[in-house]
Amino acid sequence: MEATDICTLSTLSIGLCGILFLIQLYYIFGVYNRIHCARRNTSPAPIQYPPISVIIVTKDSGKALEENLPAILEQDYPEFEVIVINDKSAGEDDDILKRLSLRYQNLYQSFIPESARYVSRKKLGIAMGIRASRYEWLVFTEPYCRPTSKNWLKSMAGHFDDKTDIVLGYSNYLPQSGWFARKITTIEFFHSLRFLGSALAGRPYMGIGRNLAYRKSLYERHKGFSDHLQLQRGEDDLFINAVARKENTQVATEAESIVRMPVPPFKRIWYEEQMNHLVTGHYYKGVSRLMNAIETGTCILFQLTTLCALALSIFQQWWTGVAIAFLLWLIRFACLMMVFRNTAKDLQENLCCIFPFFDMARPFWSIGMKIRYLFRTKTDFMRR
Repeated sequence: MEATDICTLSTLSIGLCGILFLIQLYYIFGVYNRIHCARRNTSPAPIQYPPISVIIVTKDSGKALEENLPAILEQDYPEFEVIVINDKSAGEDDDILKRLSLRYQNLYQSFIPESARYVSRKKLGIAMGIRASRYEWLVFTEPYCRPTSKNWLKSMAGHFDDKTDIVLGYSNYLPQSGWFARKITTIEFFHSLRFLGSALAGRPYMGIGRNLAYRKSLYERHKGFSDHLQLQRGEDDLFINAVARKENTQVATEAESIVRMPVPPFKRIWYEEQMNHLVTGHYYKGVSRLMNAIETGTCILFQLTTLCALALSIFQQWWTGVAIAFLLWLIRFACLMMVFRNTAKDLQENLCCIFPFFDMARPFWSIGMKIRYLFRTKTDFMRR
């Protein structure tokens, strides 16, 4: 290959690096940094707390209920009820709920009939809880989740106002040693940067039922989950995707609003959850899937193009090109690490040591999950 050809390739690779660099900076500061900015700009205001109905669907979650439900029932909040819908559990759920109902007057329970067929039991349980609720504002979580503060409900309710229909909250795993635990905690953290950051940027596209609030009237106006009854899941992300708008959605970023859960005891549980997210993601309306794909694609292309530019420039001994390529990589890396570190501190995560590796491995992990998904059958995710 002639020297002029190598020079042209070096110049083109440097130019492409610059374009990808600018796209990456847009995501870093325009999306991922939004949570830190929201925390920094939050100003306290006098609040009137409306009554709340907390809804939980349980299935064979006896130990988790016994450990986590009191933390919800003992929230420092003026008026709220907790409604637990039991999905024909074979474990101790019913006995535990009966014992707890003797101690807590605001705990109510019901069960999904065994005769229920041809509908997602999770969606049916949530629908039953909403129908049984007495209050306009509904807060959703899971039996294995635990608020980190007694002011969790107050923190969520601090975002309730006349214009708001939806409040999205942050959730992640409890700190635990081990590579798998740190990996999935970092992935969950990054996933939250995406969907919460997009909501703060005025483009909400999903929510997670571990820490989520919305109005009962919003659910009724949208006719519940009628858009996606054929799927097992989607009761949180697909519903929010359909009803969330810039004007009616807020994000709770305070430390008191955080909800945590234990790391899954088996890896297959986590992988199955990711498969469900991939399935429901195909039904998202709007440009969210495209925007996320562009970010992942430009991330891996930037890494590869930078390596290519460095190799070509070194081969040609074009040291200016080497300096430009390395400087672009360094600036992006420093900006991303700064945003990750600041937001992790805001959300009480201790993940800084894994961020550099995560940044390089993330696109390949994403591709690996999609390959796993391709080998699954469509009926695996349909209602039963």
